[in-house]
Amino acid sequence: MHHEFHHPVSRMKSEDRRELILESATGVFGQFGYYGATTDQIAKAAGVSQPYVVRMFGTKERLFIEVIERALAFILMTFRAVLAEGHHDLQHRFGSAYVEMLRQRGLLLSLMHSFVLGGDPVVGARAREGFLEVYAFLRHEAGFGPEEAQQFLEGGMLLNTLVGLRMSEEFETSPLANELLCTALPHKLDLLLELGEAQRLGT
Repeated sequence: MHHEFHHPVSRMKSEDRRELILESATGVFGQFGYYGATTDQIAKAAGVSQPYVVRMFGTKERLFIEVIERALAFILMTFRAVLAEGHHDLQHRFGSAYVEMLRQRGLLLSLMHSFVLGGDPVVGARAREGFLEVYAFLRHEAGFGPEEAQQFLEGGMLLNTLVGLRMSEEFETSPLANELLCTALPHKLDLLLELGEAQRLGT
């Protein structure tokens, strides 16, 4: 029996290859930031050529914009799915769903990288718009008041910061880090520690 072997990426439809590159780019941007990441690293992670990435997305800036738009769309889709199940205990249910998003490699951290680029005329403008989209969802769709929405966003930013800092690496050795992580993530600590170990091992 004759089998043909192709690189698996080569058999994909264009839109599937696009999604694969965006997923790989999310991980690379999350790890190295906008300035640190290269289209070559992203191409290698996706198993395609660097010229192919450039052909498909144009500039690194355009690719980063698509990464943060994809991340925002995923967050809003996830929150809307939670909301569709009912309006009770939304703070806690949105919070749990947000922590689970850590499983999407680089998704929250790539957004965090966009939040420090406020001075960039293109990326900063899109990041501000995206942050306000999430705020608008909390206010108008979820029905949060301004203070409740602010508290939720504060919790999300603290989580992003702890993940960006890889604070789980200090969990065993620093009583302060241990206390902070246990207080910030009482129900999801195992997930954070498991993902922190994966970060440490580079997997």
